[in-house]
Formats: sequence, structure tokens, C-alpha cells
Amino acid sequence: MAEPLDPQTYRDLVRRALAEDIGAGDVTTRAIVPAGEAATGEFLAKSSCVVAGLDIAREVFRQVDPATVFVDVVHDGDRCAYGDLIARVTGPAAALLAGERTALNFLQWLSGVATETRRYVEAAAGRVRVLDTRKTIPTMRALVKYAVRCGGGVNHRLGLFDGVLIKDNHIHIAGGIEEAARRVRATGSRLPIEVEAQSLEDVDAALRAKVDIIMLDNLDDDELILAIHQIARAARVEISGGVTLDRLHAVADLGADDISVGSITHSAPAADISLEIE
Repeated sequence: MAEPLDPQTYRDLVRRALAEDIGAGDVTTRAIVPAGEAATGEFLAKSSCVVAGLDIAREVFRQVDPATVFVDVVHDGDRCAYGDLIARVTGPAAALLAGERTALNFLQWLSGVATETRRYVEAAAGRVRVLDTRKTIPTMRALVKYAVRCGGGVNHRLGLFDGVLIKDNHIHIAGGIEEAARRVRATGSRLPIEVEAQSLEDVDAALRAKVDIIMLDNLDDDELILAIHQIARAARVEISGGVTLDRLHAVADLGADDISVGSITHSAPAADISLEIE
């Protein structure tokens, strides 16, 4: 199970999400539901999924009404089958109805990311690590990268501040890979240096620069074989660009250490989860 998120990471996101949805008040519930009526709601898996975001769903109902009680039946990172009970929430019926959509939005989205990540991790079968990218919804990165961890994936870097990755535009500005790496080292940084290589010539330059990680970006399978042979364990190897589930099966045995997949965070379908209120 992934290390739980610090509540400070999502409390304000939840507050803003509720303000967006409830606004001046839930006019439908206010008209239909008697004040003080209690209810119980059950979160149910409507298809196979890996759960992520239970603490955030709990925070939604806590902010709507502290009298609600949210009880996990499974944990983040657990796989659920169709019909499985995920969690139960009890409290004022009006609070459950007011928080329903916001809680589901977070839970379905994050569980979708965890589920898609698990598919890649299982396909990799321990041959390579599955990494995420920075292709995330702005302001939601901490949450989505947590969901990746729940799915068994590995966070590549949280942002521009915690990892050196020399990409094509850095290389163009510096005038070459070796010069770009030299400039990074000149700052005294102790972070590992990763370089994006888009050709075998780039791989040669990265090896001359003695970088720590070489990202083989958008190379075809034949080029990947040549590049990995060329690197010969002199640097860690990451494969990036166009790695679908089908292609992962083909490239996982080429000798790379990691495969980074943008789609697990920017294109994962939401998990099918419902909240049934009694």
C-alpha cells in the first residue's frame, strides 16, 4: 500500500471542488430531503478496478458535515471486482447527497489512474519499472502521482525541482548534450543527470558526457536494441514515447531499466464506481 498523502495536500482542493459544485446550496436536496433525516451510502465497484483516493473522499464528507462517518472496507491499492463494497458513509442525508458527486469525481478519477497503472505494471511483470511523467492536470499532480503509486508504478519526478532532465530544447539552447551536462555540473548539483536521446548520435553524446540516465525517446524497436547495446550498462536506460500496453510486451525484454508512460496520468479512463444511498 502506498504511503498515505498528507491531508494538507488535498484539503484546499476539496474545499474548492465543493465550492464549485455546491455554490450557494443544493437546491434539489433542500427541497426534497427533510432536515435531520439520516442515511447510509455504499460505494460499490461497478467494474474491476484498483482503488485510490479513499482519504480524499472521506475529506469531502468531513467538509460537507463533520457529523458524517466514512468507513473504508478496502484500502487504497486494493483490487476490487464488480459489486465489491469499497466504503460506507453514514450521516445526514443532505450531506451525503451534497458530497456525492465531488467524492465520486476524486475516487473514480484516481482509481482509474491506479487501475491503468496496474495494467502496465502487470504487463511489465518485473522486467522493467513503470514510471509516470509530468503530464498531469495542473494543481492535481500530488494526487495523481499518489494514484500511480497505488497502482504499483514509480514516480519519475514530482516537478522541475527534484530531478535533472536535459530535454531537446535544453540541448538546442546549450548547443549540444555535452555542453548542457557540463553546465549542470558547474552548478554543483548532486542530482543524477538524465538526458533525452532522440537518436543514436544523441546516445553517443550522452555517453561521452557520462550522464547517469539516458532516456531513449521515440526510437523504434530496432534503434532501441542498438542504443541499449551501445550504452552497455554505462548508464541507466529509460524508454519513453509511444509505449502502449501491446508495445510494452515487446520492449520490456530489451534490457532497459525503466519505461515511462504518459498515458497512465493523462488518459486513464475513470473507474466505474457508484454511491448507493439508502
